Amino acid sequence: MAGEKTTATRGTKRNAAAKDSTSTESKTAEETTARKGRTARKGAKGPARRTAKAARPKGAARGKASRASKKVDDELELDDELLDDADVDDADLDGGFDDVSEDGDAEDRENNADGDDSEGDAEGEEKSKPKPPEQPKEKGAFVVTDLDDDDNYTPSGNPKRRVIATGATADPVKDYLKQIGRVSLLNAEQEVDLSERIEAGLYAQHLLDTEGDSLDFKRRRELKWAANDGRKAKDHLLEANLRLVVSLAKRYTGRGMLFLDLIQEGNLGLIRAVEKFDWKKGFKFSTYATWWIRQAITRAMADQARTIRVPVHMVEVINKLSRVQRQMLQDLGREPTPDELARELDMPVEKVQEVQKYGREPISLHTPLGEDGDSEFGDLIEDTDAIAPSDAVAFSLLQEQFKQVLETLSPREAGVIKMRYGLEDGQPKTLDDIGRVYGVTRERIRQIESKTMSKLRHPSRSQTLRDFLDQ
Repeated sequence: MAGEKTTATRGTKRNAAAKDSTSTESKTAEETTARKGRTARKGAKGPARRTAKAARPKGAARGKASRASKKVDDELELDDELLDDADVDDADLDGGFDDVSEDGDAEDRENNADGDDSEGDAEGEEKSKPKPPEQPKEKGAFVVTDLDDDDNYTPSGNPKRRVIATGATADPVKDYLKQIGRVSLLNAEQEVDLSERIEAGLYAQHLLDTEGDSLDFKRRRELKWAANDGRKAKDHLLEANLRLVVSLAKRYTGRGMLFLDLIQEGNLGLIRAVEKFDWKKGFKFSTYATWWIRQAITRAMADQARTIRVPVHMVEVINKLSRVQRQMLQDLGREPTPDELARELDMPVEKVQEVQKYGREPISLHTPLGEDGDSEFGDLIEDTDAIAPSDAVAFSLLQEQFKQVLETLSPREAGVIKMRYGLEDGQPKTLDDIGRVYGVTRERIRQIESKTMSKLRHPSRSQTLRDFLDQ
């Protein structure tokens, strides 16, 4: 009996220990779940900037509760293995697990409610948060905007867009000057550095063009980098000297070409100067480029400024004559004569007159005259090829009178005279041509012509025609 009591006492203690362990594990799981729930509620009530994270506690709480339940289940299974001899009530274990699940579901519902409140608070904070001020757009930049009109939509439903240039004006010259003014000027050291890079780039490009296939990959890559760097240096040197072109182009305005056209022609000369500049001689680039820019502008003016092109060497003589003529006008107070200009220029008078004739600018015949502009310059110029009205009337009467005289002749005689002198088509025919028409020899045609002319000289026929000759 004593042994049985001892065994029963040990079994009772083991059952009590198992129950205490189970209740301890349940309390631990409940505390863990409650602590994690409080952490989730704190995260849900965070600032608005964590709105995206606050929306997650709905699924996160369920996942945490499930992981806690699984952990408790695993621990209970381990206790079952250790306490396989103990009489543990399954209902107690199920009740403890249900308590944990119920607590997890309650806290999950609370987290959902807190999450919804935090989302609403975040949305309210976002709405009440003032919008940052728009940054000022840089002048000269391009802005893409949607058109507000309902009809401005593409077939796919996307709004049509338009590009607006901020800071742009209606004056293209002003816009161009603003654009080139953003590039800073270069000093002598920078010009030399850029020139060295340009020279290295040109040499690298030459090697790529001539020996590109025989070079290895590393060498080819180095040469490509050097060539690209040379092109960048060339662009930098060009952009930094565009203002030099503008200053030189101003001197040639009003000579038949637009200012922008002069600038573009000068830019071509600047490009040529960049390609030919030798930095080793020690001259500044602007000094060297000035001559190329001037040459490009003057050549363009000689080729494009005049309606009738004049050779370049003749344009130089015309410009020289114009300078001397202006200087003598200031000295003498009157227009110099061709003889005076010839002595000053040391050339013949005929040459001076010829150069003056070439230097005249053509005038359009459609140039309006007067304040109203009703008439044009061409209306005042006589047409020397036009027939005077009196001459036209006299010629018409002569044709009618001569036709009446020819009607007094035979058809063959009249036909021979008409073809021989071209009275019908204006093209006289030879005796052979007329003989082939009538099927006779040229001698017979000559005889008919001679006989007919004798008849026409008779006073009865010639008197009516002689009156037109006197006029």
